[in-house]
Amino acid sequence: MAFLATLTAVAVPVACGRIQSSSSQASTTPSAAPGAKTVTESDRRPSSPAPKSTPSVTNVYAHTRAGQFVAATRHVPYLLYVPESAGTGVDVVDPVALKVIGHYTTGLDPQHVVPSYDLKTLWSTNDLANTLTPFDPRTGRPKGPAVAVDDPYNMYFMPGGREAMVVQEAREQLGFYDAQTMAPTSVVKVDCPGVDHGDFTADEKFFVASCEFSGRLLRLDVQTHRVTGYLNIPGSSPQDVRLSPDGKVFYIADKNLGGVTILDAAQFRVVGFIKTGPDAHGIYPSRDGKRLFISNRGNGTISVLDPATRRVVATWSLPGGGSPDMGGVSPDGKSIWLTGRYDAKIYQVSTVDGHLMATVAVPMKPHGMAVWPQPGRYSLGHTGNMR
Repeated sequence: MAFLATLTAVAVPVACGRIQSSSSQASTTPSAAPGAKTVTESDRRPSSPAPKSTPSVTNVYAHTRAGQFVAATRHVPYLLYVPESAGTGVDVVDPVALKVIGHYTTGLDPQHVVPSYDLKTLWSTNDLANTLTPFDPRTGRPKGPAVAVDDPYNMYFMPGGREAMVVQEAREQLGFYDAQTMAPTSVVKVDCPGVDHGDFTADEKFFVASCEFSGRLLRLDVQTHRVTGYLNIPGSSPQDVRLSPDGKVFYIADKNLGGVTILDAAQFRVVGFIKTGPDAHGIYPSRDGKRLFISNRGNGTISVLDPATRRVVATWSLPGGGSPDMGGVSPDGKSIWLTGRYDAKIYQVSTVDGHLMATVAVPMKPHGMAVWPQPGRYSLGHTGNMR
């Protein structure tokens, strides 16, 4: 499939997450939607119809409040799993003692640590080693040999947990694997260079993914594994994707545009944009689902977004700057842990007032850290997209 003539973003073969050098100040009001055009087309086969409506949802994250652990996570030690994206291992950090308590060689270029659907395994996605390393969250250590998987930049789990979906960024495809054995089952090629992050609709029937190098989004039918649409956002470099608590829209952090694009979840179209800060990257819901925390790598800030009003209600700055990237909210909801991608450290920031609570030095370029355990019934992947 050819790109549309309206596509203005250029696919650039650079490492995911370079700092964008310029951006205007954060805005607290949604702007008019940037020019964007949806292409509804199949990927080798006829498309599935677009969803007609979004289910009525009070809070997608209703089961991820503080204390809502299930049997698999109830007695798991609280640890941080930090992949060295420019190295070959994962550092395990004690967030209470504020120190690295273990370093484990996994494979070249580990990008994310991904909780399995059943919450019993944490997978290090070793992108350039073409392997996954399983960690046992009960011990904080690897629990077996690495598993051969092609180009595992990131990973998600299909609803029901039977299949893992490996985001194969360099191959421009989504690879499907048996979630227990990691045996390959199928591959979907995508016309979307730079595919890397995503999230599911509230009914978990569709998956929306960002394509960093091409300024595109894609929508995948979960049941048929068919791409049912692409969306071009001129000038963009979309990063993390997160469903709103009410399930009506997706928020897409954008490195180039310096904010979050608002995407109608039912119609797969852009309905707004909110400035946050340069190199906007990660998006994380608070424990009560009333706030979203957006990490802005380009100026060392975290924006607090009220999804009910779609306004930025606070902007927190790291003292001396920094490069807040990915991580997660602490199990009790009182802080958020984020990697400093270009500063060889991780940050703990209060979710009450945004003050920097602690930093811990880690080597290389820390990237997709898993803060574990997390409240919730199951994981849909990434660093902990819990439901």
